[in-house]
Amino acid sequence: MAKNQKPKVNIVFLGGVDGIGINCTAFEYEDDIIVVDCGLAFPEDDMLGVDIVVPDLSYLESRASKLRGLLITHGHEDHIGAVPYFLGKFPNCPVYAGRLTLGILEGKLQEHGIRNAKLVEIRAGDCITAGCFQSEFINVNHSMPDACAICITTPCGRILHTGDFKVDYTPVGEKMIDLPRIAELGRKGVRLLLSDSTNAERPGYTPSESSLAESFDRIFMNESRRVIIATFSSNVHRVQQIINASEKYGRMVAISGRSMQNFVRAATKLGYLDIPDGILIDLADVHRLPPERVTLVTTGSQGEPMSALYRMAFGEHSQISIGYEDLVVLSSSAIPGNEKLITKIINELYKRGTDVITYSQYDVHVSGHACREELKLIQALTAPEYFIPVHGEYKHLIAHADLAHEMGVKENRIFIPEIGRVFEMSNRSIKPAGIIEAGPVMVDGGAGGEVSSVVLRDRKRLSEEGVIIVSAGIDLEYMCISIDPEVITRGFVYEKENEELIGRITECARQSLIRTLAKGVDDIETIRARLRDDVAEYARKRTKHRPMIVTILNDIQL
Repeated sequence: MAKNQKPKVNIVFLGGVDGIGINCTAFEYEDDIIVVDCGLAFPEDDMLGVDIVVPDLSYLESRASKLRGLLITHGHEDHIGAVPYFLGKFPNCPVYAGRLTLGILEGKLQEHGIRNAKLVEIRAGDCITAGCFQSEFINVNHSMPDACAICITTPCGRILHTGDFKVDYTPVGEKMIDLPRIAELGRKGVRLLLSDSTNAERPGYTPSESSLAESFDRIFMNESRRVIIATFSSNVHRVQQIINASEKYGRMVAISGRSMQNFVRAATKLGYLDIPDGILIDLADVHRLPPERVTLVTTGSQGEPMSALYRMAFGEHSQISIGYEDLVVLSSSAIPGNEKLITKIINELYKRGTDVITYSQYDVHVSGHACREELKLIQALTAPEYFIPVHGEYKHLIAHADLAHEMGVKENRIFIPEIGRVFEMSNRSIKPAGIIEAGPVMVDGGAGGEVSSVVLRDRKRLSEEGVIIVSAGIDLEYMCISIDPEVITRGFVYEKENEELIGRITECARQSLIRTLAKGVDDIETIRARLRDDVAEYARKRTKHRPMIVTILNDIQL
């Protein structure tokens, strides 16, 4: 650092911008770093064989000695899903989170074999000191309990990170967002506001979670069929309302889906769910009751192929079979990119004679994110000097930036973030300060590690073009073929119907080996490379496809 240069706070976006998921932001000042959230995203269609997507933490790995804490805003997968991955790299970093979030995390860490993690429970209103950073957790409303905004007091001013939030004046089972505290921070001065942008394009206000009680009441009132409701497992308030309506109309409740069962178990144990005695039944007991006395709460509202609802719809569930005696309620909206999966399930349910209710037909879902009028309220209360929209696709970030400008933030003090972008905050200004290595890291659980772009490219090529495997033996002493080439294909052509083509490829391989050996080439790797190139070129000319070529060549004496 130059002699007269004062230290600055670096704000480093490792995820959570220009897309939904992998929320992760680092705040660095001299020898101290804190991180807010560490979430995952689910793979896109072209990420073949990838289980989850997590943030690239290489920036933090090179500064591991500076890490002072991981602060969690709430327990959704896009905010905590990569915490086991994080703690695998930084086992001594303390994690600060709400009670329910920690309850969920403990189960995740056990599954990953992570023990002795430093988990610190916080409540709304608590302040913690981590290095030079003082962070206050502020109650907000969202689609799960314990959600908090975080106000970070740094040597260069206050940063308010809203996390995911909405303004719910009549929340279910919790206090409303702490607007007085947010207003007080605004009066004291907020240098930088980082705010949830998910619903920045939507006008008006997000409806209250409590508004769904009337909808569930109408569904159960005159319904003689079994009701199957799919929702997010983390939406404890939604599950509570479903249980309340079921009890009112004399229904027993069964829980299906691993994540749903885990959430209900943890939320009940920690006091976030109030379940009347005797109302819960095992899935195995569902068939013993008439349809009008059963409610089934399940995962799969996003059409996930391994979810309980998916398996029910396609007749693959070991205990539940769906038919005309069922009503399925999808109590969620489609996460961008999941529309096709959801439509696939709905179509299959209709084929089975099952009626389906979605949020577009009936008021069975409300968002957990603030719409434009609520975003304006936060802007008005905080009056930030600078603004950076977070949590959303690029179009959401732009819409939120425009809103902030309407609310009085100067255009040159509004920045659109991107993954890897660093912003530098001094006592005088905030400005972009370069880009670091960052981006999505693809994880294949079955392979036990990260998936490189090269591996993903090969998987994509295999899925589109197939593979040709050529095996042969050569005698490098006599420079001749010792075992004739054999060709096997997978995903390229059906061999039994293309024997002539396979024969021609085999002959192409034989001629390639003869030519190369005749030139006196005795390096087996060079011979293998020429064989691969010759077979690839022949296949391309004959079929217009570019299959992957795998050569198995051994030096075998005659």
